[in-house]
Amino acid sequence: MAQAQNRYAAIIEKIFFDRYEDGATSFHFEREDIETTAAHLGIKLPKNLGDVIYSFRHRNPLPDRILATQPEKMEWVIKGAGRAVYEFKLVKISRIVPRSDLVRINIPDATPELIRAYALDDEQALLAIVRYNRLIDTFLGLTTYSLQNHLRTTVKGIGQIEIDELYVGMDKRGCHYVIPVQAKGGNDQIGIVQISQDIDYVADKFPEMRCRAIAAQFMDDGVIALFELTLQDEEIKVVEEKHYKLVPARDLDQRALTDYRD
Repeated sequence: MAQAQNRYAAIIEKIFFDRYEDGATSFHFEREDIETTAAHLGIKLPKNLGDVIYSFRHRNPLPDRILATQPEKMEWVIKGAGRAVYEFKLVKISRIVPRSDLVRINIPDATPELIRAYALDDEQALLAIVRYNRLIDTFLGLTTYSLQNHLRTTVKGIGQIEIDELYVGMDKRGCHYVIPVQAKGGNDQIGIVQISQDIDYVADKFPEMRCRAIAAQFMDDGVIALFELTLQDEEIKVVEEKHYKLVPARDLDQRALTDYRD
């Protein structure tokens, strides 16, 4: 992983500084630039070229030389700008992390043991736990159904995107919703790029339906943080945040249940 990250950093740093000028706030590059840059540097290309971009969107910071060009309270992000086209763009710094002062809501654990035994990674496990325990329903107060997970599609003006899981839902008045969910485990961060892409996807494909963008993240002790997020002035804003702890039914605290009711 360290070797891969060093290769990715060298590639993205050269792409950036080949195009960056003082005062620039955005500029484009193409997917094929990853290949030509790797060849120029004598670096063996990763099998998945998209992982170079994904790593800096969600897992790792950009190289220090790039970070040094960021104005105060601003940061560079990499956005899709069309088919096989990307954009470096300066945006206001947004850090969505679970709050430490929220109450943990106990939920009877309905996750099949077989699913827990064979989930391959944090993201897959998190999506399954959210689905089997109907946490989206509980969080939003809607009746929802998982339509598709790991949806790869294209959005006009952005290019290819991937949505971790897509739900559809309905409220008591019959209003229909599209609910894109991104799952974050380990060191992955909730970022403006994926949230904005999820919202743009719903606007493009389901313009008649309301979008409720959700992020789910593992916390310590198996607690799951759920966020409803929106974009305001090109910044991520938290509409609502709740923390859920899955426990065996026998361990539910009756006093806590009374507190929830009140």
